[in-house]
Amino acid sequence: MESTLDQVTVIEAGKTERQYWKDLWRYRELFLFLAWRDVLVRYKQTAIGIAWSVIKPLLTMIIFTVLFSKVAHLPCPIRSYQVLVFAGMVPWQFFSNALAESSASLVTNTNMVAKIYFPRIVVPVSAVLASLADYAITLVLMFLLMAYFHTTPSINIVWLPVFTLLAVVAVLGPSLWMSALNVKYRDFRYIIPFIVQFGLYVSPVGYATAVIPPRWGYWYSLNPMVGVIDGFRWCVLGDKFPINPASFAISTAVSAAFLAWGITYFRRTERTFADHI
Repeated sequence: MESTLDQVTVIEAGKTERQYWKDLWRYRELFLFLAWRDVLVRYKQTAIGIAWSVIKPLLTMIIFTVLFSKVAHLPCPIRSYQVLVFAGMVPWQFFSNALAESSASLVTNTNMVAKIYFPRIVVPVSAVLASLADYAITLVLMFLLMAYFHTTPSINIVWLPVFTLLAVVAVLGPSLWMSALNVKYRDFRYIIPFIVQFGLYVSPVGYATAVIPPRWGYWYSLNPMVGVIDGFRWCVLGDKFPINPASFAISTAVSAAFLAWGITYFRRTERTFADHI
């Protein structure tokens, strides 16, 4: 007479490392669960809820428009400087939110990290995915702003998913690196707001890349967000914001290098998270 055997889990030394990337697929639902939880927690018990995703980019747009257009008198290839700024704000807002949330995600989820097994990379990546909710809100707001200023989206808009993916790649590398560092060095949480604030001014958010002198073009392209923002403006506002192939290639290569380094550093330090956290 045959008997039904219960499923047995065998724990072997080193097996976790060999099956790490397979486990990511097995835990695929955890990505979405944590991302959805982060979205709900972000707006829970807030005075104006989702409006925070609208107020911040709008105020930044107003300040940059006054600062760069009215005071500095920087050129604008389209009729509305407000649309130019907001088209740069959409990908930058996603980058800054995702970096801030993901860098603190491991420390925020201390109980999960310390007590149960799952690929730890799920936590910062799910925080990046949660920031796509704010990205979608600011994207809708941008199209409303374009309609208000009678600016028609370009046919290049079909490339928007590609540049959205590029924005995700650009933020994943720094997010993985900083989330791992934040576990061991807690004072890193004070450095991240400074990095975000500094990056806002050295990225082409409040101005077009064309105002950068050619002799600084190579060094400026080392900023991974230059390619993302230039590409985003090109696909939304058209050929008035042409992409410099060399600059775009450099910026994209830096994003890919950051991602490779972020994954490598995260995987190398992941086994010590439970000890430090």
